Amino acid sequence: MYHRDVLMGLTLVARDFDMLEEILIRVHAEGWRILEIPFRYMSRGSGSSHVRLFKFGWAFAKTLVRMWRLRNSVAAADYDHRAFDSPIWLQRYWQRTRHRIVLGYVESPKSVLDIGCGSSRIIQDLPDAVGLDILQHKLRWLKARHRLLVRASCDRLPFRAKSFDTVINSEVIEHVHDSPEIWSEMWRVLRPGGVLVLGTPDYGRWLWWVLEWIYGKVLVGAYAHEHITHFNREEVARRLRADGYEILDCQYVGFCEMIFKAKKPQPAATR
Repeated sequence: MYHRDVLMGLTLVARDFDMLEEILIRVHAEGWRILEIPFRYMSRGSGSSHVRLFKFGWAFAKTLVRMWRLRNSVAAADYDHRAFDSPIWLQRYWQRTRHRIVLGYVESPKSVLDIGCGSSRIIQDLPDAVGLDILQHKLRWLKARHRLLVRASCDRLPFRAKSFDTVINSEVIEHVHDSPEIWSEMWRVLRPGGVLVLGTPDYGRWLWWVLEWIYGKVLVGAYAHEHITHFNREEVARRLRADGYEILDCQYVGFCEMIFKAKKPQPAATR
């Protein structure tokens, strides 16, 4: 049984019995909840089966390949969540190291905004943080695991000024066109004395170019081809200082993804 509004949002390719598997996986990839209720499947009492073994087997094999690609691509709502326990060592290392550094920079877990949270373990391990993302299916999947979620764009944050003690912006700015509004909005919602955690690949290091090329070949549906704005360490540091931040630290994941910890200064005391 399916909700009509869920099915209307799917684009299906299968045209045989394999359509059932495609519906199931696409529903899950869109972040909808699936409830399994076992039942006893009995053989038909009369007539003959419509299944043709070779035709059905070939269609099922093609659908299996397509669904495997979908399941392991960024189009799947739980991609970030699953990458934390990925069987691919490098992907698992990357996710867990980023997780450790970002959470280590968070000084006040009670007042945190995670911009571009996706379905990552970072937002799941900050139960009092606000998770913000532009992708509805990731928020839909995350809803059962986190209570404070907002759909919005990073260049128009729907919060009052000085709302958060910590703002996390990890692996976001390389996915969008560079815009001064993105930087000014982070500053606006961060309280004086608050911490900005900003992470993005360092395109000034040749190792990142090599890893991104390999990543794009091994995981074709992953994030490698979505990076449209390239930053290096000097440029990010210059931007942060120009906005008024004090850079407290910068650590690397795999020597080529930089994560900055920067503090918004307190206003000067007035007499």
